[in-house]
Amino acid sequence: MVARAVAVAMSLLLLGGGAHVAPGQPAADSLPPDALAPDSSSAVPAPARPSILHTPFVQTHGTKGLNHLYGMRFAQAKAHFDRINQRYPDHPVGPFLQGLNLWWTLMLDLTDTSHDAAFIEQMRTVIDRCNALLDEDADHFDAALFKAAAHGFLARLHSNRSRWWKTIRNGQKAINYVQTVEAVAPKRGDYVFGSGMYDYYVAILPGEYSLSKAILWMLPDGDKARGLRRLREAARNGRYVRTEAIYFLAKVHYLYEDDFSASRRWVERLRERHPDNPFFHVFEGRIHARWGRWGKARSIFAAVLERAQAGAPGYNAHMEEVARLYLARDRLYRDQYREALAHLAELEQLTQQNEEATKYRVLGYLYQGMVYDALGRRDLAVNRFRKVLRMEDAAGAHDRADRYLEEPYAG
Repeated sequence: MVARAVAVAMSLLLLGGGAHVAPGQPAADSLPPDALAPDSSSAVPAPARPSILHTPFVQTHGTKGLNHLYGMRFAQAKAHFDRINQRYPDHPVGPFLQGLNLWWTLMLDLTDTSHDAAFIEQMRTVIDRCNALLDEDADHFDAALFKAAAHGFLARLHSNRSRWWKTIRNGQKAINYVQTVEAVAPKRGDYVFGSGMYDYYVAILPGEYSLSKAILWMLPDGDKARGLRRLREAARNGRYVRTEAIYFLAKVHYLYEDDFSASRRWVERLRERHPDNPFFHVFEGRIHARWGRWGKARSIFAAVLERAQAGAPGYNAHMEEVARLYLARDRLYRDQYREALAHLAELEQLTQQNEEATKYRVLGYLYQGMVYDALGRRDLAVNRFRKVLRMEDAAGAHDRADRYLEEPYAG
């Protein structure tokens, strides 16, 4: 937990200490960063230094490419990104956009590390191109923007892999370049997303992670209300970060504000804009489940499962694992034990195919134990709870397994 707080704090540093930064900055918690995803035709002034992001060619192909990306049409997205790279072979925008294809592949199943090396290499290409531009002009706007963004994505990847030193080092490397960007960026639309994120998270982190105070004391104070206003501004008027701003508004209301109605409204906007995106689809189900609206959650996860079984793009085995787990939990608490066991058996098969899927495997065994207790099959229940205790803990599963070993789950 302490290490995670450090990683979040370093992500905040990437946002420029409350400065107004440009699109491409990483988010401060686990979201799928879509930092250059064009979502709006809103006219936002260009920075004082010309940016390639305001050229019609990049806007056109960036918009088309990233809309394909959100729809899990990776090959079509790559075709547009390749055209940008061919037009600007010395600029970091091409490899950065191409790297987002890999990033989304990673985000669809964080337990899969097979794409890590390729993604790291792609971000290094971005950094190399930025360095070449900075050698010619130390104040080059796009070079500063994309170098900060590349180091931010690397920090995010290393954070997901619990490589905290590399997370911090990449965060530190981004800071100077963020300062270059903040000096000339406009104060609306895309460019207030970073400052909104900073304001919000610096304001709420001390209450969420008390040990984060050891890091945050050196940074300017945040302002939660101002942060939310800026995020809403980016969600309304951003061209490149509208989707990311909408996602974070859904996320913060879900995680920190306990306002599930607002979270639902924001996620519905995501689903309307990107109906084929499995990440947003699953998130919608999670919101309703946490809100206690299991009827709606049930139908959403049933739809996720149906798409996964049909092989819809992006609806991979991991998405099926999530859907099976929630559907099993729903059946368990509705006393539909046979149906719960059927989902849990499928979940067990899925997680056995992935050695890294510890969280879903351990929760699956926990729920199996609870079902067997409810069915009066104590020997099988004890077997499953002991399996849970032999595995890495996840979501408090060890405490619950210990409790049910002492006193059987009664349904």
